[in-house]
Amino acid sequence: MSCPVGDLHDELMTEDKSDPRRWAVLVVLLAGMLMGGMDLTILNVALPTVGRELLPSSSELLWITDGYALTVAATLVFCSTLGDRLGRKRILMAGLTVFALSSLAAAASSAPGQLIAARAVQGLGYSMMLSSTVVIIRVVFPVARERSLAYGLWVASSSTGAALGPVLGGVLVERFSWGAVFLVNVPIAALALLAGGVLVPESRNPAPRRFDGVSALISILGLAGAVYALQHIGQPGAVSPVTVAAGVLGAALLVAFTLRQRRIPNPLLDMRLFADRRFSVSTVAILLCYGAYTGLLFLLTQQLQLVDGYSPLRAGLSLVPVAVASAIGGVLAPRLAAAVGNRWGVTAGVCLLALALLALSLFGAAGNLAALIAVGLGAGTVMTLGADSMMSAAPPERAAEAGAVQEVGFSLGAGLGVAAMGIITTVAYGAYVEPVDGLTAAQTDSVSGSLSAAMDLAAQLAGGTGEALRDSAQHAFERGFSVSTATVAAVLLVLAGLTAVLLRPGKARAAADAPRHAPAENEPSV
Repeated sequence: MSCPVGDLHDELMTEDKSDPRRWAVLVVLLAGMLMGGMDLTILNVALPTVGRELLPSSSELLWITDGYALTVAATLVFCSTLGDRLGRKRILMAGLTVFALSSLAAAASSAPGQLIAARAVQGLGYSMMLSSTVVIIRVVFPVARERSLAYGLWVASSSTGAALGPVLGGVLVERFSWGAVFLVNVPIAALALLAGGVLVPESRNPAPRRFDGVSALISILGLAGAVYALQHIGQPGAVSPVTVAAGVLGAALLVAFTLRQRRIPNPLLDMRLFADRRFSVSTVAILLCYGAYTGLLFLLTQQLQLVDGYSPLRAGLSLVPVAVASAIGGVLAPRLAAAVGNRWGVTAGVCLLALALLALSLFGAAGNLAALIAVGLGAGTVMTLGADSMMSAAPPERAAEAGAVQEVGFSLGAGLGVAAMGIITTVAYGAYVEPVDGLTAAQTDSVSGSLSAAMDLAAQLAGGTGEALRDSAQHAFERGFSVSTATVAAVLLVLAGLTAVLLRPGKARAAADAPRHAPAENEPSV
């Protein structure tokens, strides 16, 4: 991930004007990124507990998980524009406040709808923080060498949060309750607000670009309609007219958004960037691979706890190798690219991720450490080299816009990956659940739509009925997990073929795969 958004060039300072408090400012910014990264994964290990206590449907469980990331993707550019106009510090402080209050609301939720709404507002708060911090770093670190280090720490804080999320979530769920995974954000946000109010300087773009509110609204509604339809298609029974209408309307709005961006003089998203095949293919690689990564984490927490019998803490610890391997893959990726080039580095990462998913499909997740490590290494490699390919393909004067697309790709991939893999698993689960004698029609419908509902009902039923229901539901979810991971592995193998063919550099950019030179002391960097 690299710095994404904002018109930055107007705020460069010389070395002697460096803010003496810049490292303290960075700590405040890293706190926000740490929380945002944690909330991508900290809820995963609590999902089985949330399922037992709030009894959400499969679709509601998906919204609880990926409403956060999808909101970030849908509002990132909008929040960046607000920061340009209203001030980045003001948007950062507002984002921390929104994040803290929505975390309190999430912890106090007593129904699936309340938790879904709170998660969406959390996503808005993180989007505000994300869009502000990267520009503030550019302002307070005018020296390229220090700025590069600051951006590295900025990325690492989010990755560290994602790595800590499952473990911290497991500890909190076991010792307290599922609501504690949200309450942990409140003291961090409060301290960041207090320190940020004193330390962080205000900045804004004196000549902000015109904001296209119509495009922002169309993109948000289109994305919401498309994802709503995707999630409800997998529910038991016939597809409702509302689902069909939402899907058609969502797709139409996204097409309208694309056409509008090509026509207006100041687009919210410059579609000309996608004319470069290396840029467009790298964007697709990031979206699909990060989607597979986050979707797999979503399924693994349920598989390990509800099927394999792991405790929340043990499930969280089991996912640590994935996160650690992802970080290692990101660190080693530049060396791989130096040896074979970005094209073959990305292709190798996609292939490794696909083969790891195939191994999980065939042999399961419990004790399959090699496959879990391979998932992390493959995903980390693709994320790093795919992002570098995007930035290399974009013209220098459009680097900030390319970075914005990159960040949206990560967030959108996370949301859509959870939705897609969740739906595939749900459909396969419903097909493989065997009828159990002694259940009412309403109980049968509930069981066929949710593993959590099936396990909760099995615990209430005495004797052989409960045992038969538990075995049927667990076996069906295992089959659903296998179908989902195998399907995504097949898609990624196709993607690997496309990256091998389409990521070859053109003559004008043949040097993009070569090792980069170090930037000059005050050279603008992204």
